[in-house]
Amino acid sequence: MKEPNINILLAEDDENLGKLLWTYLKNKGFDVVLAKNGKLAYDLFNDPKNSFDFLILDVMMPEMDGFTLAKEIRELDKKIPFLFLTAKAMGEDKLKGFDLGADDYLTKPFSMEELLARMNAILNRSRAKKKVVGQKILIGKIPYEPELRMLHLTEGAKKLTTKENLLLRLLVKNQNELLDRQAALRAVWGDDNYFNGRSMDVYIAKLRKYLKNFIKVWLTMLLFVRLFAHLFVFDNLC
Repeated sequence: MKEPNINILLAEDDENLGKLLWTYLKNKGFDVVLAKNGKLAYDLFNDPKNSFDFLILDVMMPEMDGFTLAKEIRELDKKIPFLFLTAKAMGEDKLKGFDLGADDYLTKPFSMEELLARMNAILNRSRAKKKVVGQKILIGKIPYEPELRMLHLTEGAKKLTTKENLLLRLLVKNQNELLDRQAALRAVWGDDNYFNGRSMDVYIAKLRKYLKNFIKVWLTMLLFVRLFAHLFVFDNLC
């Protein structure tokens, strides 16, 4: 059954199979981005311009294999559902996949109908979980649903990217307190290196843009840098 507004990241290095899967899923109403290797898939997932709801990951890929890719993505997003595609039917490989958090494991060759049925089953479970745990938090007068990654702005609902949501959730959790910059980087990016720090600055600027015209409250934001510690402090968004 067609699922509107479901964004899928498909990582498959086999050109023919990748195109076949892309075409089939597009025809079923999904929005699909195809990555031809694991490294490209990781870069696409980590790009702030992208927001994905479901992942299909081939296990054997160049640049970065599917298991490594899944592990790296799990560092960024603990909840996004995904399934593995593999030519291997070995039990230990399946166990490794499930240990990494996979929702399902499909061995090639497979039918498109079986893939779709498994995807819909996973998505239905994911939606059910979101309904149970969904909650709204007010940021000023703006309703924020962290589990759904939704900000309800005046002009309409805004779906946050995974990183935007993780960062905003962390800021809301620590509102009215100083938040150590390195701790925030490790919590959201898994590493507090320079390049991740620059990336976080970009995300903070995006969150400020979303919020500044609609609230008149103080929100924890990046304001200054100290020699030995970087701290978040409140900055007036008005």
